[in-house]
Amino acid sequence: MILESLHLLFFKNYDEATLAFSPHINCFVGDNGSGKTNLLDAIHYLSLTRSAFATADAQSIKQGAEFFVVKGRFQTPPADADTIQCSLRVGQKKVVTRNKQAYERIADHIGRFPVVLISPYDTDLIREGSEERRKYFDSLISQLDHDYLELLITYSNLLRQRNALLKMAADGRGYDRDYLLVLDEQLVPAGGQIMERRQQFLTEFTPLFQRHYQQLADGREQVTLEYKSQLPGADFAHLLRTNERRDIMLQRTTIGPHKDDFTFLMDELPVKGYGSQGQQKSYAIALKLAQFEIFASRKQHKPLLLLDDIFDRLDEKRITRLMQLVAEHTFGQVFLTDTHLERTDRILATISEQVARFAVQNGTVTTL
Repeated sequence: MILESLHLLFFKNYDEATLAFSPHINCFVGDNGSGKTNLLDAIHYLSLTRSAFATADAQSIKQGAEFFVVKGRFQTPPADADTIQCSLRVGQKKVVTRNKQAYERIADHIGRFPVVLISPYDTDLIREGSEERRKYFDSLISQLDHDYLELLITYSNLLRQRNALLKMAADGRGYDRDYLLVLDEQLVPAGGQIMERRQQFLTEFTPLFQRHYQQLADGREQVTLEYKSQLPGADFAHLLRTNERRDIMLQRTTIGPHKDDFTFLMDELPVKGYGSQGQQKSYAIALKLAQFEIFASRKQHKPLLLLDDIFDRLDEKRITRLMQLVAEHTFGQVFLTDTHLERTDRILATISEQVARFAVQNGTVTTL
């Protein structure tokens, strides 16, 4: 899968930009704050219809503008071409089109054009709370399994209705317990299936992750992933009933897969508390490399790989390993950012692939 071109209009710090890409390696070089990472984020939008960094889509509209547009042309084997456009106007809903035809449901786009992003923020998966890890694995599984995405949407809608009912009960605005039981009847099977899909996925994913970590860290530590859920071996419906009064008091549902966590372990200890910064970086990169491998295997074509500012943030050993994978054709099309052109050229000097270089300065892009 190749992203042939990218066009931006009023996206973040860009008024307008049009780029044509190499099918192999593409380097965005410029000072910090110039807009390099915004180009990677635009590519992320084309794949997942959302930003990798901003929490709200409106934050991606250039200051003073009324809308943004991100458009890209993909080439997928054997000979299919698709033009994807993602746009948002202030006060309106986001619109995603494929070959000028709008999706009725944006969720139907997820998984068509997979992407893997490796960035300095990846260690947040380790340091932050359980929500970050759930979001990561839910996004990963959803790109591979559309039925799983539908389950998440169904579960989230039911959970939102249940929490609204609990809040009404807590505020003394009436309590329709029959309606609560109807919601529970629908919540239980959806929640159980989400738990089972997560378990199944981790069984396949963990060996890939462990292999990549050993290659990055020379096999010094033993690492693993554990899925922590309240549901295995339990009666979900019974748990909901047992916690009903507590849920009303707290005005939220306290039991279910929305409370699950993925525990990251190293030598049977939490990486968050016991791993060094270098070990945490290796752990996070290994997660992303395993993600790339499972995408490439399941999708029958390699996802786009986005490398954000890794030359500044990673030591020489980890950079060397990543570049070895690039040289060995493990990856397909690669997009990377750096602050120093000389360093980029030196690191890529041993790679025979076609390299396109772009200079980024204050929201403008020129081909070098």
